Amino acid sequence: MFTQYSFLKPFISLCLASWLGVSYFGDARSSPDPANPGPKAGNPKIDKLKLPEGFRAEHLYSPSEAGQGSWVSMTFDDKGRMIASDQYGALYRLQLPKAGENAKPKVEKLTVGLMQPNDTTKKIGMGYAQGLLYAFNSLYVMVNHQGSPGFEKTSGLYRLQDTDGNDTYDKVTLLKSLKGEGEHGPHSIVPAPDGKSLYVMAGNFTDIPKMDAYRLPPVWNEDNIFPLIPDPRGHATDRKAPGGWIANTDSLGQRWELTGAGFRNSFDMAFNEAGDLFCFDSDMEWDFGMPWYKPTRVLHITSGSEFGWRTGSISWSPDFADNLPAVINIGQGSPTGVFHGKDARFPDKYKKALFIFDWSFGIIYAVHLQPRGSSYTARAEEFISGAPLPLTDGVIGPDGAMYFLTGGRRLESDLYRVYYDGKADAAALASTSAPAGNASINDASKLRRSLERYHGQPRKGAIAAAWPNLKHEDRFIRHAARIAVEHQPLSGWQEKALKETDPLILTQAIIALARNGKPDVKDRMLQALTKVNYSKLSQTGRLDLLRALELVFYRMGKPEGAVREGIIAYFNPHYPAKTNALNRSLSKVLVYLEAPGAVEKTMALLQNAVDDPAGKTVSSSSDLIMRNPQYGLDIASMLSKVPPAQQTYYATVLSQAKTGWTPELHEQYFKWIANAFTYKGGNSYVGFIDRARKMALANVPRDQFEKYNTLSGADLLTGSGNDLATVPQPRGPGKNWKVETALPLVETGLVSRNYEQGKNMFAATLCLSCHAMRGEGGSVGPDLTQLGTRFSAKDMLVHIIDPNKEVSDQYAATVFLMKDGSSVVGRLAGEDKDKYLVSQNPFAPDMLREIPRKDVTSTKLSKVSLMLPGLINRLNEEELKDLVAYLVAGGNQDNDVYKAGKAATPAAAGKAGKSK
Repeated sequence: MFTQYSFLKPFISLCLASWLGVSYFGDARSSPDPANPGPKAGNPKIDKLKLPEGFRAEHLYSPSEAGQGSWVSMTFDDKGRMIASDQYGALYRLQLPKAGENAKPKVEKLTVGLMQPNDTTKKIGMGYAQGLLYAFNSLYVMVNHQGSPGFEKTSGLYRLQDTDGNDTYDKVTLLKSLKGEGEHGPHSIVPAPDGKSLYVMAGNFTDIPKMDAYRLPPVWNEDNIFPLIPDPRGHATDRKAPGGWIANTDSLGQRWELTGAGFRNSFDMAFNEAGDLFCFDSDMEWDFGMPWYKPTRVLHITSGSEFGWRTGSISWSPDFADNLPAVINIGQGSPTGVFHGKDARFPDKYKKALFIFDWSFGIIYAVHLQPRGSSYTARAEEFISGAPLPLTDGVIGPDGAMYFLTGGRRLESDLYRVYYDGKADAAALASTSAPAGNASINDASKLRRSLERYHGQPRKGAIAAAWPNLKHEDRFIRHAARIAVEHQPLSGWQEKALKETDPLILTQAIIALARNGKPDVKDRMLQALTKVNYSKLSQTGRLDLLRALELVFYRMGKPEGAVREGIIAYFNPHYPAKTNALNRSLSKVLVYLEAPGAVEKTMALLQNAVDDPAGKTVSSSSDLIMRNPQYGLDIASMLSKVPPAQQTYYATVLSQAKTGWTPELHEQYFKWIANAFTYKGGNSYVGFIDRARKMALANVPRDQFEKYNTLSGADLLTGSGNDLATVPQPRGPGKNWKVETALPLVETGLVSRNYEQGKNMFAATLCLSCHAMRGEGGSVGPDLTQLGTRFSAKDMLVHIIDPNKEVSDQYAATVFLMKDGSSVVGRLAGEDKDKYLVSQNPFAPDMLREIPRKDVTSTKLSKVSLMLPGLINRLNEEELKDLVAYLVAGGNQDNDVYKAGKAATPAAAGKAGKSK
């Protein structure tokens, strides 16, 4: 459900409590003047929200405060009541007050099955739902659970009915059992646009059950000859194609049809007014910095769609011809809720928007879709944000207001309502968009949909309709055409494919044949592809042809003899190419074929390749650093020295090369590997580089192994190869330190402390990253060398444990509110009449971002410290005492705190340090 960063996770909940961001302008009612936000609501749960002009927010309920868990899904029933589910517990039903009423909701634990009304036991009749939908006079519940005492039901789609009209659900029917649970398990349920069926969604840890029909042909495979490196930390290493999936079923759950797959972990989905389906898919944040990393993204889910999630290093490129691209890339985050605004009493632009939730950074985006061909492009704006605001689910209620939940992972949970009370025509607000599926659609979309009628089963006329569209300029139409072909009997189109002379149609036809054909036509397929005049193809045409070739290799085996030599002769003159994209595909194919000169050419690229400009995302990684320090410092560390992704790609390709090496090339390669460990990537970056290193070492002469093992940085690594052997980490066990529990450890005096351990804890708790001590360390915060001369142990602990208690203007962050409604947070490092210079990365404070003054409406100093709370929570008592002693001593090893039998208080320690 929620992707997770590993950095500092022992104190995640404490960090969540002091997220940075744009919350300092938040209000119950938005204000057109951000510099003067107007009166606060007096409720911090509302005051932290940033809202668009004309909107108002109400905090309705806190289930966690009522002991009802942390809610992650909701729906409205036919009587206008909300039904919500605890992630790890029961269902609840709420009768909500009207907007503006100063009243509390009526909340009841939902009576299900044989439970008695007002049952006060811990027994749960139904719950653990990550998807809820009221439809067909029934409540549909997507249980995400492996079964436990008190709630024996396991993952699957359930239908709850009230058969006797007494307002309780007395009948529970399991419609489909599902194998999978947890945050990548079964998720949401939405009604089809025609109101006659349901769509369900599941993450990539949920097996696809046997379906009655498949719009995406069930011939999926991993389909990548790039070297497979499973996630070094063990995530999803046993998960195979096609990953997360979406299916359609009738109201009785009797017929199931697979719609699409290849998602990583989309939690929710929604139809727009044209009846097109969208989801918000997650990234694999541990892959940040790797060439296969893909950001969170909005996807248009068409019939038979495939989006290319594969485990580890073989996740498909969005360029691959047999998967579909994103509508818009959002950036880093944790996708949760998705819904459309067509039924909202909002201004028109928001009634046409798709709303998507980011759990990690507390942002609701309004995604404004614009048709482009048979699919869409989009722009996104920050609609609502707050800190902390761990968003889980949302919906437009029967009153036209937006309702959303926060919580998940047993965090503090809240229910909000947002409605529009600004200046707008009442009739316009009251009107709803055209019912989903009835809106006007363009000719390209009509063509795509006509081809999708041939998905699922053989149909007369399919080949005639689809074949010419295999070369359509619209990628979604090409995809629909190929899937239509794949659903027809192979005997009806195999020879047609092999004899095709149009290079674009041929490429798509061979892709279809590689996925569905037999190896006995492999050589004919490869020979047909190498008859194409490569020089006359566009870059897309060349990439698609290389992809078709790769699929034949993967599905049918490596070519041999004259066929292999012919392919090498065909591509070798074109390598290296002029673009990174082509060089990725060419290097992969030619090294796989052990082409003469391929290693030498790829090594030359490895030494000098420069990454393409970063792809545009809605949220810049640097902007996220200060929205959520717990995740933000992880991002900051990565951005301080981002790995060269193109070079990393070549290094991984070369890890499988068995021939073509010279001692000089090997030496260059393994030196590059050692240097790669100096870059900062995601949590699995070091492990990925080490696995590539070890794969390459398997191909060196045995008597040279030790030489290259050392040269490639073996001594830099821990035993697992997943981390660098750098600063020792706390042994723990830690605790949630408070001033009253920490102070007694140090106020009686510090004596015979461990200098090295104190110094190590200064680094391990990230103090060194931002603060200098005796000339070593960062410059984001004040120098701490003289700290012991000015502060008592109590003062130190208060500021470490609660860094927001007092924030010096000299070290405060500035919040820049932009004209487009977004915001930027960072330290103001300089300014002139045209621009601000902002430092956003504490690990690279000299990296400055320029913000044009003309784009800024107002600025304000943040009242939240750049320093994270909870940094000492990994330390045990002895480690905490050694850290405080190191601070007291100002890093001076000759201080009294390190002498036996001579305790030092901070004041004394400071004098002792000076006297030396």
